[in-house]
Amino acid sequence: MKVFITRNIPPIGIDLLKPHFEVELHASSETLPGEALKRKLKDADAVLCLLTDAITPAVMDAAPKLKVISNHAVGVDNVDVAYATRRGIAVTNTPGVLTDATADFTWTLLLALARNVAAGDAVVRNGRFHGWDPLFLLGADLAGKTLGIVGAGRIGTAVAERSAGWKMKILYFDRAPNPHLENTFHARRVSFPVLLKEADFVTIHLPLSAETTHLLGEPEFALMKPTAYLVNTARGAIIDEAALVRALREGKIAGAALDVYEREPALAEGLAERNNVLLAPHIASATVATRNKMAEIAARNIIHVLHGETPVSIVNPEVLNRVK
Repeated sequence: MKVFITRNIPPIGIDLLKPHFEVELHASSETLPGEALKRKLKDADAVLCLLTDAITPAVMDAAPKLKVISNHAVGVDNVDVAYATRRGIAVTNTPGVLTDATADFTWTLLLALARNVAAGDAVVRNGRFHGWDPLFLLGADLAGKTLGIVGAGRIGTAVAERSAGWKMKILYFDRAPNPHLENTFHARRVSFPVLLKEADFVTIHLPLSAETTHLLGEPEFALMKPTAYLVNTARGAIIDEAALVRALREGKIAGAALDVYEREPALAEGLAERNNVLLAPHIASATVATRNKMAEIAARNIIHVLHGETPVSIVNPEVLNRVK
């Protein structure tokens, strides 16, 4: 059986697959265009893909032997899961292993944004640091402030847990209650508008879907405090980026830190010119241990499915009997 890997991944994943299958690797950091991807998958039994690969119905139709789509990511918004399910193709992902790394990076962005770390670094590097000044680059305090968690799943919960050192008040918005947050951190589950109105720091931890696309736009930014900060390490299209630029420009919010973008890697016009936004290149899960574990799980998911076993993590388990 043949496995196609769409991009360079940590070697552990490739090494796990090679003893079992014929493995072809697109040894590049560039995303394959759709037509090229179709050609590569025409005789593939499995594809190990990244969130930058659009696995559309047309791509799947070009791969008649395809039995498993193993996404090297938690989110599967790049895969048409409904169509894969109709085709009897297993869709797998890599949840859990990147929770801590992403939560840590969320706090990295939050702290750096609140305390003007990037701006300060630029001042020093450019030779514009002329000594201590009591009014220079004043930031925001965190102690006792309100943290608003949008999406209280694994990552949102881990972000909330890391707020304990600052004794922050926790608000969260989620479809389901989170008893752990409520019992341990006295968190309050509130409506989305209430969270936006009351939070000093808002962090996004939702999957991308039709329901969450542009969840934050002009009306939502109008609800936020002018002193509030927004952090997004989830998916870029959850935020209307053009509306965010306007909100930053007009002072509707104090600042934003983004690791993901609506039309990644492109930015909305004017975003890079704002000095109250911190921009990272989608590296929330970028630790050696985390990326190695993601590659390992992505590979094991393929091995299990093609050997008729239950994978480590599957998005559409109803197809497993059909795959076997």
